[in-house]
Amino acid sequence: MLGDPGFWRRKRVLVTGGAGFLGSNLCHALAALGARVTALDAMLPDGGANPANLEGAGVMLVRGDLRDTELHSLCDKADVLFNMAAQTSHMGGQKDPVFDIAINAVAQVRLIQVMRAAAPRAVVVHASTRQFYGRPISLPVNELHPVNPPDANGVSKWAGEQYWMLENRVLHRPVVSLRLTNCYGPRLRIADARQTFLGIWMRRLLENEPFEVWGGDQLRDLAYVDDVTRAFLMAAEQAGKPGVAGEVFNLGGSPPISLRDLAAAVIAANDGKGSFVTREFPADRAPIDIGSYHADDGAFRTATGWAPQVSLGDGLKASLDWYRDRMSDYVDLDQAAKA
Repeated sequence: MLGDPGFWRRKRVLVTGGAGFLGSNLCHALAALGARVTALDAMLPDGGANPANLEGAGVMLVRGDLRDTELHSLCDKADVLFNMAAQTSHMGGQKDPVFDIAINAVAQVRLIQVMRAAAPRAVVVHASTRQFYGRPISLPVNELHPVNPPDANGVSKWAGEQYWMLENRVLHRPVVSLRLTNCYGPRLRIADARQTFLGIWMRRLLENEPFEVWGGDQLRDLAYVDDVTRAFLMAAEQAGKPGVAGEVFNLGGSPPISLRDLAAAVIAANDGKGSFVTREFPADRAPIDIGSYHADDGAFRTATGWAPQVSLGDGLKASLDWYRDRMSDYVDLDQAAKA
């Protein structure tokens, strides 16, 4: 089990972004632990939501947008909120920053106001990002690193996180924010690179096509979704513990690896089948690229006892194997959305 059944049994849990990659994996784990789970998702076509993600989960899915959905009944008497809903596309944020901030900041304030009235004592675990650190001054990056967002999406995500942290500082709600690195695994969007570059790499491999590596020398630390899910569950379970509530934590994963070596590792996980080509970073993306990044997540490990358990090789193989019989659900998204 990824969490403590004794803690979760019959807990009322709301997962925003619950049909997305991380949210849906949380929903499956929570339902298996005995929680009563509601997943809220706008099901926006360019996001990570997919109806197939919740198949067999045994949770209630409510299709609704944080910007205008009636939230009080969903939040009423919730014990835990996992706040996973966000606009995560960096290029999308650059092209339409008003849309970006409407979801990542304004809608967050709307949710906060409803939670104050409907579930004033609920624990909140907020999904944040390492993106707003910008280009690292030094590696690894800890939580004291200056915030210097390289793009509009980083600005909006930073604002959303800080609104939630105010809830702890002012009203003493138990809030924990996890700043995530590159996450991957089953239920990731692989139709394109909107969620992460690794998704389109895996699609190309499974379709026997070469994939592109932009640059190649950049370092990344990748986190397998089961390890990320367990981190969210542990954060909620220990939110009342000193040194956990009111804190922001970096969350890392496997040891850092260059994109070029990662490409080779993905091919190795595909039984050695596949190929890639390297190219220069596209001109429109180069200004917002953060270069190399890997997290110092020692604070979260010390506070909770969490540590990643899935190696990069095992995680990549498990991911590719999971998609082999599910490609139609994750590549033809127009068809999947009609299901």
